Amino acid sequence: MPTQTHGDVRVDNVLHRYREEIADVLAECGQTAKNGAEFNPGVDLPPVSEELTAYFAASSLSFRPLGEYRGKELRLLDLMGNPRTRTTKTFASLLIVARAVEYIRRTHERVMIVSPSSGNKATALRDAVLRAHEHGLASPEQLNILTVVPTAAAGKLWASALSENEWLRLRNPMVVMDAADRSAVKPLARALVDQYGASLRERYGVNLWFTLDIDNYKAADIVRACAEYEFLPPTRSRLHVHAVSSAFGLLGHHLGTQRIAAAAASPPHYFLVQHLDTPDMVLSLHFGSPSRDNLPRYRYDAASGLYHQESDPRFPARAYHPEENLDPTFYTRRPTTSPAMDALIRTQGGGGIVVSLPECFERYPLLRALLADAGITLPHDPRALREWSLVMALTGILNAVDRGLVPEDDILVHGSGSYTEADFSPIPAPHLAPVGDLGALAELAGRAALGKDGWP
Repeated sequence: MPTQTHGDVRVDNVLHRYREEIADVLAECGQTAKNGAEFNPGVDLPPVSEELTAYFAASSLSFRPLGEYRGKELRLLDLMGNPRTRTTKTFASLLIVARAVEYIRRTHERVMIVSPSSGNKATALRDAVLRAHEHGLASPEQLNILTVVPTAAAGKLWASALSENEWLRLRNPMVVMDAADRSAVKPLARALVDQYGASLRERYGVNLWFTLDIDNYKAADIVRACAEYEFLPPTRSRLHVHAVSSAFGLLGHHLGTQRIAAAAASPPHYFLVQHLDTPDMVLSLHFGSPSRDNLPRYRYDAASGLYHQESDPRFPARAYHPEENLDPTFYTRRPTTSPAMDALIRTQGGGGIVVSLPECFERYPLLRALLADAGITLPHDPRALREWSLVMALTGILNAVDRGLVPEDDILVHGSGSYTEADFSPIPAPHLAPVGDLGALAELAGRAALGKDGWP
């Protein structure tokens, strides 16, 4: 049952609570599989059990009131309840791993999950694999994971037993790739599955599952809409605010609303928040193209030491640099999800804005006080932050309200991630596996499949 304290509503174990709705969506996704030749464990979840319920228990969410700002009512959808990740990636990761567990239970075959990531997805998937081990759903010999992240994101990777134990580290390599284009980790991981999946299965009896598919994430993110319509009062025009790289979370929320009859009369409005390094979705929404040629022209101001522009309120008024990288989590350029989000926002309502690091710094004391009243602590020194999603989203919507870009009065901010250097221990460099090309990655995958001392 949900719990309520001082206006907060906490909903525990939402993957268990909305299992039936999730299963229906997974079944529909399975009917539209894109590549029948590629390994996929199927869409079935393990039978309900005490072990599975305990495994899913990391999937809690909360609604927290944030008060009013310039006549707008602000609420936070807190998706950061798993203390071992502090991000919304937990929800999809638990569901992905549960499907692998059911395949293993049904067939007794081994599965190696393969995923590129900018950091948070890798941490969450690895945590889900570890939770499956801990709750006896699958053994380390049956289920393991290989994740690939850009070297620039290495400081965001959370240490766990998968990296601290020598044998588990061999079986579950955390790969880092040093490349000028951070998104190069995606085609590299994809090529491993495409070019070496069959041979690794033939040689070691392991199935490589490439999990970076939007359907794998949308199915989990429908729980946002399910909980909203169960526990929040209805409204004619609620604005959903999200710091995004590809907006998987909002597309999942939209999919959830499509399955709820009560949502038909009040379709959600969506508001995207991005940073200057990857503003592609906001550019696409407002200009029909992700080209950086559509960014406003910034001029350097020697007096302030900042770059300024006043021509477009949807972009930062001040920035340290027109291409500043606020957080490497947001690394996707030209996401394939832009057309879908563009159509949703143009049809239903919403918008988008880009924020800068100096704007986040300027808002930081206010955000810290605002979140403290909601029971969420930001460090007094923003330099201790390692995940900026929550601060970005709040900075973006407050800037948008100040600039007259928000007609809606009911605003729900999706808190998709926030953690500090005190919340985790990063994986030390000797426990990371640097690779530079596909051949090296395939060799690493082979060692992970083989295991210590020639297992199996």
